[in-house]
Amino acid sequence: MLKNLNNLRESKNLLAFSAGIDSTALFFLLLKEDISFDIALVNYNIRTQAKEEVKYAQELAIKYNKKCFIKDVYLKDSNFEKNARDIRYSFFEELISQYSYTSLLTAHQLDDSFEWFLMQLSKGAGLAELLGFQALSSRKNYTLYKPLLHKSKQELKSFLDKNKIKYFIDSSNFDTKFTRNKMRHNFSNKFLKEYKNGILKSFEYLNNDLNSLNINTNHIIKEKKLELFKTNEDDNLNIRVIDKNLKQRGFLISKKQRDEILKQRKVVISHKIAICITKTYIWICPYTNQIMNKEFKEKCRLLKIPSNIRAYIYKKDILDKLIVLEKQAILVNKSVNKDEIL
Repeated sequence: MLKNLNNLRESKNLLAFSAGIDSTALFFLLLKEDISFDIALVNYNIRTQAKEEVKYAQELAIKYNKKCFIKDVYLKDSNFEKNARDIRYSFFEELISQYSYTSLLTAHQLDDSFEWFLMQLSKGAGLAELLGFQALSSRKNYTLYKPLLHKSKQELKSFLDKNKIKYFIDSSNFDTKFTRNKMRHNFSNKFLKEYKNGILKSFEYLNNDLNSLNINTNHIIKEKKLELFKTNEDDNLNIRVIDKNLKQRGFLISKKQRDEILKQRKVVISHKIAICITKTYIWICPYTNQIMNKEFKEKCRLLKIPSNIRAYIYKKDILDKLIVLEKQAILVNKSVNKDEIL
């Protein structure tokens, strides 16, 4: 029932757990396959049932000799879904860094993937955005696995019921004030129930098409958290490079932000990430408003370093190293425009 097991057997795994159908099924499927893992749960304290879910997670951890990490948070209703996601992944990544996990496992399944597809379709999205749910993807210092994308929620529920395994139903999943729930109850559930096999095949074909594009998303130069990529003639490819890199940094950008990046060419995302697209390079680094001296700014101007990137280079004192790396990149990449080099 699980995929990519060989990778999971060789990695140190952290499972994002909620005590719901999906993550409980994944918990027991991992046990069945003898794959080692620990669990992490975020309690948002918005439902009385949440305390029981935390208790269940702790009981499972004790019974099956797993570490169990719990984070208690209290969020306001404003932009709850995004804030909850940001807190959740920030917590997971703190644990990954602290305890040297190499893989994060989430229990996203076919229903989630199809809901995402429809949500992106409704907003106006390209192939890369429509297929945002990938079975595995690289992050900054770990790999994110979704081993259940080929299974429906109903299949997972049947597995739990058949084996008499306890799970919880999150009542907030029925609240249609949340966009995802509205999409699920009004559209995706009915469509998936009737056309599941066709949807699975379509996702397989579409992912193969995406992979066949052979887009190079590897950086040419990297120093600290500054990365440079070769600019493509096609902006669809440029935004895919940017989108993938930002995901690795923990940022999901909207279509509006993608359009703004391509229009302005030099932007700051959420006051945190600076991006600039030039004729030669795509520049990406953390944003800082570090005060620079005039001599440094003039040197950057002569070297044609984008203005929103300079402060980070100054703060990290990496200009000399960057020049050396860029010269090395030119030797490897003969197609770099020599009119625009450091």
